[in-house]
Amino acid sequence: MQLLFMKPPSRSLSSFLSTLSFLVYVFLIFCTSTEAVIKLPENVTVPAVIVFGDSIVDQGNNNNLATLIKSDFPPYGKDFMGGRPTGRFSNAKTPADLIAEELGIKNILPAYLDPNLKAEDLPTGVSFASGGTGFDPQTSQLVSVISLPDQLESFKEYIGKLKGIVGEAKTNDILKNSIYLVVAGSDDLANTYFTIGLTRLQYTVPSYADLLVASASNFVQELYNLGARRMAVFGIPPIGCLPSQRSLAGGPLRVCAENYNQAAQLVNTKLSSELHSLNSSLPQSRVVYIDIYNPLLDIIQNPQKYGFDVVNKGCCGTGTVEVVILCNRYSKTCPDDSKYLFWDSYHPTQKGYTVLVDQVLQKYINNFF
Repeated sequence: MQLLFMKPPSRSLSSFLSTLSFLVYVFLIFCTSTEAVIKLPENVTVPAVIVFGDSIVDQGNNNNLATLIKSDFPPYGKDFMGGRPTGRFSNAKTPADLIAEELGIKNILPAYLDPNLKAEDLPTGVSFASGGTGFDPQTSQLVSVISLPDQLESFKEYIGKLKGIVGEAKTNDILKNSIYLVVAGSDDLANTYFTIGLTRLQYTVPSYADLLVASASNFVQELYNLGARRMAVFGIPPIGCLPSQRSLAGGPLRVCAENYNQAAQLVNTKLSSELHSLNSSLPQSRVVYIDIYNPLLDIIQNPQKYGFDVVNKGCCGTGTVEVVILCNRYSKTCPDDSKYLFWDSYHPTQKGYTVLVDQVLQKYINNFF
């Protein structure tokens, strides 16, 4: 009440306060806006990023599933929006977030199954990915997560919702011009084939590679039939160099498991060839194979070049085996996760993802247009 009877401020003070208010406003706009880091070709727009796959791009779809493949508890999300675990399998953002951010679309890409998802989130994209899934149908069944075919069913539901929000014409425009990311295959090899080993009774590595590539090809064609035109399918990383796989198959010294890496390379070679063929056979499409194997291997072999000190262990716990429920609120974490390539024994840190995403976008972005 006393403020009502104070003398009006002098002109100089009023001017100062007005200038200060303006500067605060500009600062807030600068800090909260999403500006494209990657420069797109003239007259090209990317309205949304739409994502399918596994834990690398699962934004929290597994949170309410009856599965052990979850990360909606500390220390996951330690550096994300005040330390809030969201179901992202990292200390902070995932490649799905980073790519949407660098394209200037939005800062955070939500999970489609997020109970707090708003209608206005849909036109700029969501993630349907589910940690633990793969191109092999057995992979998702073994750990009770959302299969790629089921992710497609959710995508069909999403299209229906989108039409209700923006209309059919705008929906078709969004579907045609968005960038689709497909990230899968690592769990098929690392878990279903090598660790659990059931499929090794049925398939050799080359025949299993053929199964994965055929499934990936079918998935891309289904996406195309639903309206997708700009599709990126990520290859499998050097899974033998992941901390968990070093512990399982790298011997006493925990070296990279070369047979795992060779299997990944074989799948990648076959996948790249198949996607090149699809790019030619699907009219008006851009189907891009994204090599993630060599960029990640270069970081592992030359960590200092990228500002990393530790590449053979994760930041969580001992860093050798801790992942999902083994990386939990009782696990100690490293003092500086920006020096670690991996957050847990399977998934990179946000810094690791950022280095990879920067390389990928710079190299491949023009292939979509």
